[in-house]
Amino acid sequence: MRTALVIGTGLVGTSAALALAGRGIHVHLVDHDPESARTAAALGAGTDEAPEGRVDLAIIAVPPAHVASVLATAMRDGVARGYLDVASVKGGPRRELEARGVDLTPYIGTHPMAGKERSGPLAATADLFEGRPWVLTPTRDTDTEVLNLALELVALCRAVPVVMDADAHDRAVALVSHTPQLISSMVAARLEEADETAVRLCGQGIRDVTRIAASDPRMWVEILSANPGPVADVLAGVAADLDETVRALRGLQSGDDDKRREGTEGIEDVLRRGNAGRGRVPGKHGTAPASYEIVSVLISDRPGELAGIFADAGRSGVNVEDVRIEHATGQQAGLVQLMVEPSAAPELSAALRDRGWSLRQ
Repeated sequence: MRTALVIGTGLVGTSAALALAGRGIHVHLVDHDPESARTAAALGAGTDEAPEGRVDLAIIAVPPAHVASVLATAMRDGVARGYLDVASVKGGPRRELEARGVDLTPYIGTHPMAGKERSGPLAATADLFEGRPWVLTPTRDTDTEVLNLALELVALCRAVPVVMDADAHDRAVALVSHTPQLISSMVAARLEEADETAVRLCGQGIRDVTRIAASDPRMWVEILSANPGPVADVLAGVAADLDETVRALRGLQSGDDDKRREGTEGIEDVLRRGNAGRGRVPGKHGTAPASYEIVSVLISDRPGELAGIFADAGRSGVNVEDVRIEHATGQQAGLVQLMVEPSAAPELSAALRDRGWSLRQ
């Protein structure tokens, strides 16, 4: 691949363009909003000038509802040797293209499993896809050259290719992406009219659960409108669990011993099933989930504090697997949680204490 055309310069389109341009691909950018394409170009994602001839690959980075029409126009104009889209829903756009009678030989549906709660070209980064799954949904009609172009794109973006059936993909993202967005938003909505005293008690748990609730509602309406059935199926299961959990909690309120016992069993059941499900979430770099020991370090909100912790942790020779920061409510202080292999925790704790850090047990 030497040339590419990115149609749609939002977060995903601009991030892909940045990754390609950074690896020597000549990228052309177009968007229904010319200012968005100019912004992406100014960031180094390519040029907003039209290509003089056919490019090697056209990347359609528009909302699911517009994929078929944009693709059909691009293919009719013959702008590229191969075409793919990066929408988060795959079955609907493909069926719409089939209904339009479009030749699907030069096309493949794809979906990079990466994103942010922020949107637009200014949120884009060249490393957005690094180490992330990138789903490819070829059909029997997909030309081998187009599949190879898609695989080259994934490699240039340093993502991990995953081949799936389009409808299986849509059921999967309903579970792991679309439903979590709605549930996060539902939990965050409880805070809208909550008492200010309650809101001031927000800790890391509520921040973790509601982080993606900051996403653009208009974007998510478009995504959910393209995959409503599978998302509704998952939510129906969640709703059944909620009903059982409410009954269990009411049982715990009861003065009847049998109802309290049933309530305890119901709560334990949902928590244990949650443990089992969480245990299936892939760990670092997509490997099997690992159990880490947490070394908690108290810090003040001063420049250089984090850099100092990481430098001292590095001098100890211990590899920090993950990091979480929890800010103290109403204070210029916080807690840095360094996650390490259990056998390395005592060594890291001792090294940090020796260098004057205050650890929380």
